[in-house]
Amino acid sequence: MPEILTRPSVRPSGRRWHDRRVTTGLDGIRETITSAPLRELIEVFGGRLPDAATGDLLAWLDDFSGEHWDFRRGRVERHLMGPADLGAIPPAVISRAATALGLTGTRAPARADYSHLLILGGLGATCLQRAEHAAGLWRSGRVGSPRVTGLGSFRPLHEAELTVPALTGCRYEVDAMRVGVRDSFGLADPVEHRGPTGPVTHQSWSITTFEPPSVQVMAAPSAEPATRRADTSDTYRFWARHNSPGPDDTILIVTSPIYVPFQHADALRLLTLPYGCTVDTVGLDTGQAIAPERYLQEIRSTVRSLRRLHAVIG
Repeated sequence: MPEILTRPSVRPSGRRWHDRRVTTGLDGIRETITSAPLRELIEVFGGRLPDAATGDLLAWLDDFSGEHWDFRRGRVERHLMGPADLGAIPPAVISRAATALGLTGTRAPARADYSHLLILGGLGATCLQRAEHAAGLWRSGRVGSPRVTGLGSFRPLHEAELTVPALTGCRYEVDAMRVGVRDSFGLADPVEHRGPTGPVTHQSWSITTFEPPSVQVMAAPSAEPATRRADTSDTYRFWARHNSPGPDDTILIVTSPIYVPFQHADALRLLTLPYGCTVDTVGLDTGQAIAPERYLQEIRSTVRSLRRLHAVIG
């Protein structure tokens, strides 16, 4: 995986940046988006990566990927994306690009001790799987004794998600995360639950605390409630607002391999840069086959997250 996606190479010092580390971060982004496998992928879709500055390259890639690799038009949820007809595009070309950008494979946590362990939400069953993987790391002692937080949103669970017996009675993604964290970590019922009452909207939020109080589950409100539900960036901001991470904090994020690059880039932008904390992101390999269009969609997500990161450090 490219350097910029495996560890924070850009760290703050007070209100100023270390110039060398900023340069390293920018170089890492450029190395990622100009890799030979990504160039090959662009070319089989009829494009050619221009010779331009990094910011201009990212803007071009954003437009190009929006035209060719966006299967969520109209903000369709990922799990509702239909199969795509890719014609004669060789799946091996897509696979090589996905591997080069870090969307495949798993790796162990880089450290033996973390301050915080964040479990990112997803489909109902995925919440359960990620919580169990995080609990396994926690029980093994390989990540120290971090504070544990499951992060989710009030995304309604789809009918197909509710076929999982453990999710009986759940309505939202955050409900699935509560079940996953409670059962995987062997916790009793929550000791505190905070959040507004009334109808659920994109502005709704919640914080559920278990015993021990170092385990929580949060649902974040959307930063754009008029147009969308909360996303990964919203959950990072909400968590940081309530936990005040600092330069001495180390954070391990648990997600799925295909989402590691874009969610890690977002974590660098929203957690490392403003707060100075160190972030590592690992993916849980469930052994499920990933369709080529899913890889293309998340290559686009990676490009867009790197563009947002570059805008901050560039």
